[in-house]
Amino acid sequence: MGATLGRRDRLRVETAREIKAIASKQLAAEGAAAISLRAIAREMGMTAGAIYSYYETRDALITALVSDVYTAFTDGQQAALAALPAGDVAQRIMTFGETYRHWAVSRPEEFQLVYGAPVPGYRSPEGGAAAAAEHRACELFGDLVAAAWSLAEHPPVLQEFTWADFGPEFAGAFRERHPELPAAAAAVALRVWGRMHGLVSLEVYGHLTPQSADPTRLYRAELLDLIVSLGLTPPR
Repeated sequence: MGATLGRRDRLRVETAREIKAIASKQLAAEGAAAISLRAIAREMGMTAGAIYSYYETRDALITALVSDVYTAFTDGQQAALAALPAGDVAQRIMTFGETYRHWAVSRPEEFQLVYGAPVPGYRSPEGGAAAAAEHRACELFGDLVAAAWSLAEHPPVLQEFTWADFGPEFAGAFRERHPELPAAAAAVALRVWGRMHGLVSLEVYGHLTPQSADPTRLYRAELLDLIVSLGLTPPR
C-alpha cells in the first residue's frame, strides 16, 4: 500500500495538475508556442516565482505535457487491446488503428504536440519520463508486427534490411524486446506506423476533408489493406 501524502504534498500535486490543465487549454486554443508560465501564474493568482518552483522553465512544463500525452495514449490503446483475444491479431490491428485515429481527431492539440511541427525554442531532454513514455508508445507498433509475423505464412519482406539501417537506439530497443525477429520486421513496424499515421495526419491538419466525404470509411479501407499486406485475413 502506498504512503498517504501529507496536506502540503497533496496541495503541491493538485497545483501541478492545475498548472498542466491550464497549459493544456492554452495548447488547445493557440498551440504549444502559446504556453506561458507567466500567463498561467496570472490566471491562478500566483507569483511568477511561485510557479517556477513547480516548473523551472516553459520547456519543463511542455515536457511534462508530452509525457502525459504519450502515457494517456498508450494506456488507452492497451485498454482497447485488452478487450480482444490475443490471437485475433487482425482485429487487434484494426482496433489499434481506429483508436489511434479517434484519439488524434478528438484531441488534435495532443496529436500536434507530439507529432506536429517542433515547438519554437523547445528542446526535448534526453531520457526522463517523457522519453520513457514515448518509447512505451512506440513499442505498441512493434508488438503488433511481432504478433502478425508469427502468424503470417509469408512475412511481408519486399526488401532486405540489416540492423545498420536503423538508428542504434531504436534497433537496440527493438532487438531487446523481440530478439526472434529480423531487421526486416523493424522496417515493417515503421511502415505500419507510417500507414496508420498518414491519413490521420492529413485529416487532423485539414487536408483530407475537402477530398473525402467519409474519412472514417477511407481510413478503415487503409487498415484493411494494411492487414492484408501483413499476410493476415482481415476481420469481417
